[in-house]
Amino acid sequence: MSVGIRHDDLRKRNRAMVISAVRRAGQPSRTEIAATTGLSHSTISTISSDLIGEGILAESKGGEPALMKRGRPQVGLALDPDAAAVVAVVLSLNSLSAALIDYAGNTIAEESRRLVTQRMEADTLVDECIGIVRRLIEAGNKGAVLRIAVAIQGVTDSGSRTLLWSPITPHDDIPFADKLEQEFGVPVTVENDCNMIAEALRWRDPSRYRDDFIAILLSHGIGMGLVTKGELFTGTQSSGGEFGHMIHRPDGALCRCGRRGCIEAYAGNYAIWRNARQGDENAEPLADLSDGDIRALADAARDHDGPEREAFRKAGEAIGFGLGSMFALFDPAPLAFVGVGATAFDLMEPHVRAAIAKTAGGLHSKAISFDTEPNEVPLIREGCMMRALLYVDDEVFAPGTPARRAQVGVA
Repeated sequence: MSVGIRHDDLRKRNRAMVISAVRRAGQPSRTEIAATTGLSHSTISTISSDLIGEGILAESKGGEPALMKRGRPQVGLALDPDAAAVVAVVLSLNSLSAALIDYAGNTIAEESRRLVTQRMEADTLVDECIGIVRRLIEAGNKGAVLRIAVAIQGVTDSGSRTLLWSPITPHDDIPFADKLEQEFGVPVTVENDCNMIAEALRWRDPSRYRDDFIAILLSHGIGMGLVTKGELFTGTQSSGGEFGHMIHRPDGALCRCGRRGCIEAYAGNYAIWRNARQGDENAEPLADLSDGDIRALADAARDHDGPEREAFRKAGEAIGFGLGSMFALFDPAPLAFVGVGATAFDLMEPHVRAAIAKTAGGLHSKAISFDTEPNEVPLIREGCMMRALLYVDDEVFAPGTPARRAQVGVA
């Protein structure tokens, strides 16, 4: 019995290595997979034949084949798009979007909706998510959906797959995963949106975003995805990484979370707008701002010295002191600033660096590098997609579990 278990574990591991090599490389040859994985050519030949027979992999067509030393062309292996499908859902302030994605990572169908999330009942929010998923599955009509990944702006519990708290809604403890699973019969994960940004960056640029890096969301809210030693940081009971709600100034400006002095209360879009308009720091934060509003403030700040420029200075200072405090605990790491606020990062960067340099974490500030990405939604969706597809790779196809080939939950 124990020998059989060990053999099954080895088979699963080897299948997972081959699938992972194909997913990372795109259309590698068997020889390239051997070089990547260290598996023997005979093992790879056997596994790839099995995976092709199961409809998980396919021999790639087109392109210029690489030549072996004896001149025989090598055949690339690719993920079979029809092997499965996943759904990626992104719920943020007043916005809901989702995509149906095939096993090779191609978008089959997508939809976006404008919602007034802060005025909706919890059940209505869940129903909106169910509705958008249902419409995509019906429109896609392609393969079995084997995983649904939901990214939400706020504090999530990945274990219970619940939204614990979010500034986008007055309701707490919303069991999104349970409701979606009841509706579609498909495993569901609920993740923090910034964590999914970090997940996407690892796949987009693994040379820069690998073992240690930080993704900071600069939008209406301020969020963070933190990767240390190659692992996404999460708390024991929550998504962790609530950088925006670290305290910058005790008893300071009013934050959307209801507390005072948070980093977000100085660096969130609503905070920059409030300071640029020389508003009262005790005033209730604006519910929403357009990207155009923030870009207009940035243009004014670049054009002349005044309250707009001062607002971005305060934002950069708050972010910098927060990062400096973090770097007193963690080694400095590459940073990606994501979201519409990143389009104005040139106005904040000098103040971010100056604030970091004043902290203990600034001892190695010269080693810190910044990069920017102005649109967070594609990254969040991509992170959800990869989280879902990797689940299918490792937990469904690597063990050899037969996939359900019929459409799910669209009665």
